[in-house]
Amino acid sequence: MSEKRMLIVDGDVVRKIDENRGDMSVADFISFLIDSQLKQDVNGYSNDHVTKEEFQQFEQGIRELLRNFLEFFLSYGLELGKEPTDKELEALTKKLQVLGASAKAKNSQ
Repeated sequence: MSEKRMLIVDGDVVRKIDENRGDMSVADFISFLIDSQLKQDVNGYSNDHVTKEEFQQFEQGIRELLRNFLEFFLSYGLELGKEPTDKELEALTKKLQVLGASAKAKNSQ
């Protein structure tokens, strides 16, 4: 049997606990919060989450990869002598411009 103790906290803390604990008991919720804080790695981040900066870098990398694929397939098709239709070329050009513009916008932030 575990030993029970009393924890004295400010009224504001009690209100925050009650607002956020859902169906959990107060003791279970506080234990959950403490456990989640202790599981953080050396950098102070939990292994279950990504930072906003990490996500933006990932998004930027994916956009650049897509843009490179489009450029490759466009140039590969032209090298094989297959002339794309004007509509295909225009659609690919627009996609490249959109991906390039969004990548540049992300870089400037």
